[in-house]
Amino acid sequence: MERPVEMNTLSQILEKLRLKGLDNEIKMTDHGKMQGVGINKIYNPEDLRIIKTYRFEGDSDPGDNSVLYILEDISHNIGYILDAYGMYSSQENAGFDDFLKKIPTADRDMQELLS
Repeated sequence: MERPVEMNTLSQILEKLRLKGLDNEIKMTDHGKMQGVGINKIYNPEDLRIIKTYRFEGDSDPGDNSVLYILEDISHNIGYILDAYGMYSSQENAGFDDFLKKIPTADRDMQELLS
């Protein structure tokens, strides 16, 4: 009988990214573009690809709901966007959702990257 895959917490995945040197946060700028904090680059949607999405739900507080997008840029640098989802979104810039929708996706197995 197969054992179910153990779910990781947000902090465990962020720690794995940090240990691999892949903890490059990407945030929305005031100018409607994304900027890599650790990578120090400015991105348009076509410069990025979402390679994995993780959703986390808090046990009792809806404010604990978050989503972690793992991204790869055109230079193959790995980074992430962290956000609460739904009405608790922490993104104040109105263009965030539109920008995110324009980023192509390619769901990739992250086991190799994070193990």
